[in-house]
Amino acid sequence: MKNAVIGNNKQKANLIVLGAVPRLLYLLQQETSSTELKTECAVVLGSLAMGTENNVKSLLDCHIIPALLQGLLSPDLKFIEACLRCLRTIFTSPVTPEELLYTDATVIPHLMALLSRSRYTQEYICQIFSHCCKGPDHQTILFNHGAVQNIAHLLTSVSYKVRMQALKCFSVLAFENPQVSMTLVNVLVDGELLPQIFVKMLQRDKPIEMQLTSAKCLTYMCRAGAIRTDDNCIVLKTLPCLVRMCSKERLLEERVEGAETLAYLIEPDVELQRIASITDHLIAMLADYFKYPSSVSAITDIKRLDHDLKHAHELRQAAFKLYASLGANDEDIRKKIIETENMMDRIVTGLSESSVKVRLAAVRCLHSLSRSVQQLRTSFQDHAVWKPLMKVLQNAPDEILVVASSMLCNLLLEFSPSKEPILESGAVELLCGLTQSENPALRVNGIWALMNMAFQAEQKIKADILRSLSTEQLFRLLSDSDLNVLMKTLGLLRNLLSTRPTLCILANIADGTTAKELIMTNDDILQKIKYYMGHSHVKLQLAAMFCISNLVWNEEEGSQERQDKLRDMGIVDILHKLSQSPDSNLCDKAKMALQQYLA
Repeated sequence: MKNAVIGNNKQKANLIVLGAVPRLLYLLQQETSSTELKTECAVVLGSLAMGTENNVKSLLDCHIIPALLQGLLSPDLKFIEACLRCLRTIFTSPVTPEELLYTDATVIPHLMALLSRSRYTQEYICQIFSHCCKGPDHQTILFNHGAVQNIAHLLTSVSYKVRMQALKCFSVLAFENPQVSMTLVNVLVDGELLPQIFVKMLQRDKPIEMQLTSAKCLTYMCRAGAIRTDDNCIVLKTLPCLVRMCSKERLLEERVEGAETLAYLIEPDVELQRIASITDHLIAMLADYFKYPSSVSAITDIKRLDHDLKHAHELRQAAFKLYASLGANDEDIRKKIIETENMMDRIVTGLSESSVKVRLAAVRCLHSLSRSVQQLRTSFQDHAVWKPLMKVLQNAPDEILVVASSMLCNLLLEFSPSKEPILESGAVELLCGLTQSENPALRVNGIWALMNMAFQAEQKIKADILRSLSTEQLFRLLSDSDLNVLMKTLGLLRNLLSTRPTLCILANIADGTTAKELIMTNDDILQKIKYYMGHSHVKLQLAAMFCISNLVWNEEEGSQERQDKLRDMGIVDILHKLSQSPDSNLCDKAKMALQQYLA
């Protein structure tokens, strides 16, 4: 059987259909089977698992995992290795749930104990760990069972495969995990600290896979706060290594992984963004990610070409991610990115790609660039970016909606030329819809964008916003559990209530009731504003004060009635109290509002 199935998927499928799996598992677990027979069974099962995903599903359905884990209790090393090799193949398949490794609490400590048995047990167990460690719960289990101490010395093993799998283990253990990362910084192996060992492993003479994985380990430790961003091992070693991975010479997956890891490394740190942007012409180098594979591609291997054509979208996603990180803070870098050949066209195209991941990365990239006043006024206008953005906002998944609506907030700032056309394309309804979302991030962005839209806007726009939003919804937002939503709602109220020079108003007053009248006739909303004036959170008090100032402002029609109504509500008493506030801002605002009553 073994010789029939090796390398032959058709034969593997035939044997599975004929019911070989339950029989092999029976022999594997039979007390009376000789060790040689058990080992042969494990080898055949391992070969069947090497086939298609359906093969793995068939094996899982027959409960192969508990049977193989049971086999690890045998005293015979050859049999243990055969079971581990098969487990490794099964656990690295995408159809296998990682949880199966953690169901029985005795398994992890037993695997740790087997690490010392042979270089094969070391290779397979590390590979199983690095594939089955998904998220903080798994990291904690492995960490608490001594993964760091047990695996660290494997980094100096004579076997390359063992060193490599141990390295991969550390990268998944450290990812977004301060506890593990802080521990790794101080681990000694043969008198050398782990970060030093990682740095040696990312030198140019090492295999690419090793360079990339050790760069990941250092990146993750840095992002988890265990290594400073200005440490030489980051600035002079990790960052340049990741930039090298982005070059044309590298394979597609190396370029993808290099760019995505670099994007993650520099995301929070402006100094690293500046250094990366001037290393090896990175910004121009990333432009090549969009021309792939080129017609004169050097790929002679037809299989490789086929694979790369299928995965070219991953390159685009990685480039967008890295551009987004590079341009997160620095105006000059954003300018450089936008001036890279056809960049805006490429991003706009990215917004309508079929892959959700590419769309998300393109929106992130645009959002990062939209933080620039200069670009909002120029490139964003020239390319009518708002059009595809409005399209993206129709029925997108939440993760895209959050970034796209956040970017819309920037496009609606009062100096942005896109503001008018966005209003005309039905943005008000769309944003009012977002304020009703279950997701607090979407509620914040919806209300924030409306706040920007209402800033110094003409009366008609304000009336549109109030009509679409409805005073009921406004009241609900003023009672929201999320502090950011409250702040932005009070900001929106302030903007709806503030007035531009009287002339503009007279021109627009024909359009029915003004925002002020709508608010003044809504006692619920007035009571909410009053409540926030006495809140313990100073920012909320200030925001409420702005609304009141606008309502009592003297030089406008109807101010007398508004002042009287607010006085009856007890607002003046609160103003007197606030004028004694230790917070100078609050105190000044309150005094100004009281002035209006005296004038």
